[in-house]
Amino acid sequence: MCAIIGIANHPEAARIAFLGMYALQHRGEEAAGIAAYDGKEIRLVKNPGLVADAINEQSLSELAGTTAVGHCRYSTTGSSSRKNIQPFLVVHKQRPIAIAHNGNLTNTEKLYNRLEEEGAIFQTTMDSEVIVHLLARARNGDLMEWFSKVLSQLEGAFSLIFLVGSKIVGVRDPQGFRPLCLGKLEGAYILASESCAFDILKAEHVREIEPGEIVIIDGDKIESKFLPAKEKIRKAHCIFENIYFSRPDSDIFDDNVYEARKRLGVQLAKESPVCGADFVMPIPDSGVYAALGYAKELNLPFEVGMIRNHYIGRTFIQPSQMIRDFRVRIKLNPIRDVLKGKKIIVIEDSIVRGTTSRSRIEELRKAGAKEIHMRISCPPIKSPCFYGIDFPSKNELIASSKTVQEIADFIKVDSLKYLSLAGMLSVMKHPKDFCHACFTGEYPVKVPENKSKYLLEGRSA
Repeated sequence: MCAIIGIANHPEAARIAFLGMYALQHRGEEAAGIAAYDGKEIRLVKNPGLVADAINEQSLSELAGTTAVGHCRYSTTGSSSRKNIQPFLVVHKQRPIAIAHNGNLTNTEKLYNRLEEEGAIFQTTMDSEVIVHLLARARNGDLMEWFSKVLSQLEGAFSLIFLVGSKIVGVRDPQGFRPLCLGKLEGAYILASESCAFDILKAEHVREIEPGEIVIIDGDKIESKFLPAKEKIRKAHCIFENIYFSRPDSDIFDDNVYEARKRLGVQLAKESPVCGADFVMPIPDSGVYAALGYAKELNLPFEVGMIRNHYIGRTFIQPSQMIRDFRVRIKLNPIRDVLKGKKIIVIEDSIVRGTTSRSRIEELRKAGAKEIHMRISCPPIKSPCFYGIDFPSKNELIASSKTVQEIADFIKVDSLKYLSLAGMLSVMKHPKDFCHACFTGEYPVKVPENKSKYLLEGRSA
């Protein structure tokens, strides 16, 4: 995943980026950075950790200027080292450029090998650096033509924001895998991964950047152009944004995330009800909104059977299994008086590896739940994602090797049901516009045939 944000034409651009990144923190907790142009050079601050830890007041005071780009990192390609923290800053022909990237390129292998043969020396293990090398090798007279020529060579998922001197360049890949929104704050323009960033800034949500669109923001002016179409391309929005990643108060893909998750819960209740249950409970926080829809559809009580420690981040996006396991144990605490002796329906947004679900079910058993029936508001995740979500290999996806009943036995629930693919798509506003490769293995963009030394180091933007 990752969060990206860009601000143009605001006297405190870096501070606006900082505040917007607070709202986008859920998209990446590994590292954060801000680059700002002060009229002479781009100054950069980036460090590991959450936004508030990585960027302090002293750092912000050094980031003067009216344009800025920010990034919250969640790594999927490129190791988790300091050198891979974004924004990534370079200087080419005395022109400073900073880049913030959300997504994964799928033709990195091909581009990387070509650039190495041409003499490129890479400083990081991020696919994002490939883009910088392509820019350096292309003619750079007219800014729009320059970026259009380079970005049309990319394949895969990329929402990008560039800081080029006093200008901001934003682009979204032709399939529109990742969201990218345009907002306005008085005379300033803002690009952000999700619209919730505009709410915290009291900015107007103008529209989404369209798939394949490039926008250049220069002061209070915007220029827009679409990447040249190589062929007829269908949209492929990541449906996991609606299921899990995006904040429920965001509007993405022409829909409200909160309402979409409730509709998933309603459909799940229609497909997989449970007779005689005492109440419906979510796994906080990701299962809450589907659980609301499920409970309402079946006219069952909605209870909060587990309390979340809000000082603990997302377990799914932590970079190692050991940290995930530790955070699972301290993240959620069951309420014994609510659960004791009850037949409960537990709603979760997904099961990835199965280890987290197993430990949560164990805690519910220890708290006295008599029967536990788990319902999942998406289909089984069977295939790796090459477009920016950390589903790295089939070996780590429990549904790729086990049947639903075998998964139920592994996590130790009395019954387990998933939402069907048809049911999931039926409640989306534009069902044909979504990528569902993680469920079906049907990839809308050609995936890498192998992983080079560049990709094998593990985890990019």
